Amino acid sequence: MSSVGEDVVVPGSRKAIRDLPKVSLHDHLDGGLRPQTIIDLAEPLGIELPATDAAELAAWFAEKSDSGSLVEYLKTFDVTIAVMQTAEGLTRIAREFVEDLAADGVIYGELRWAPEQHLQRGLSLDEAVEAVQQGIDEATDAIAAAGGWIRAGQLVSAMRHLDRGTEIAELALRHRDSGVVGFDIAGPEAGFPPSRLSEAFDVLARASFPATVHAGEADGVDSILSALVDGHALRLGHGVRIAEDITVEGTDDESTFVTLGRVAQWVKDRGIALETSPSSNLQTGAIAAWGSTMADHPFDLLYQLGFRVTVNTDNRLMSGTTLTRELGLLVDTFGYGLDDLEIFQVNAAEAAFLPLEDREELIERIGAGFGAA
Repeated sequence: MSSVGEDVVVPGSRKAIRDLPKVSLHDHLDGGLRPQTIIDLAEPLGIELPATDAAELAAWFAEKSDSGSLVEYLKTFDVTIAVMQTAEGLTRIAREFVEDLAADGVIYGELRWAPEQHLQRGLSLDEAVEAVQQGIDEATDAIAAAGGWIRAGQLVSAMRHLDRGTEIAELALRHRDSGVVGFDIAGPEAGFPPSRLSEAFDVLARASFPATVHAGEADGVDSILSALVDGHALRLGHGVRIAEDITVEGTDDESTFVTLGRVAQWVKDRGIALETSPSSNLQTGAIAAWGSTMADHPFDLLYQLGFRVTVNTDNRLMSGTTLTRELGLLVDTFGYGLDDLEIFQVNAAEAAFLPLEDREELIERIGAGFGAA
């Protein structure tokens, strides 16, 4: 059974993964553009691209992203961010982003992006956020009019290696009642701990506004601890290197015996969601300590130990993927069934930056969708 380039029917069920209701928590706006949209937007802006055919451009992104280095992976964003500098471009990209999520069976998605990277052609921070929200609203309205249902929110990120964290936190708070659901920090992790932006996180905490933090991707347990302590993180962006705080003592035919370090125990006991992105974690070298194939990913270990794992795409363009494909890869690799996939979606719904009542509605929709499978 292959999950690459096609849909997967989970053994024992009647529905393909694409038809099941899904929740996407870690999906970057600047990593989810359609190749043809990049081409369309680049020409009037005078931006030179590595390819002007949509298929060739998609192949270029896939090749450049599969380097095993987060730093190299991030360089591909120079191209996408270059075409995301106008209100019209941001609105179109956000609209298509939500449309693509809905086509993939997503019922709730958080669009993660850093407004400070989109001011090169005169937009203000607030204008950029408003342009993205317009695209989200246009898409959700059109999907509803066609008989579908999706909900989406913005997750505003500050670049961790720059010095605008508090300003971006205040931006997120200004738009908390008009589409922005949470805060994040992104960019190079190693050498730029969450403690650098502790003032921003304190501002958010005092305002009772939720934050997730990229941690445990390109750096280890100390970065995760800083996310929890300095960043007041309710979720961990990727978080896979929490497995470095787990010691496998041995195995027998039926069980694996482990010892959890204090940070891993804390994350597990408090149900802090891990926003894992399997394909991306391979591409960026996040799981290099365990190997270089999907079978080496610590996802299954974390799941079996009771961590609140969620499945995400990170950057659909760079990884050439969808949430359907990511789930299919896990089905292929670890033999998961329908019940497992439902747990991953409920985990994500429970961790969504939404009011409790809205999260309960998502869980009901997930239950109904999986129950009909």
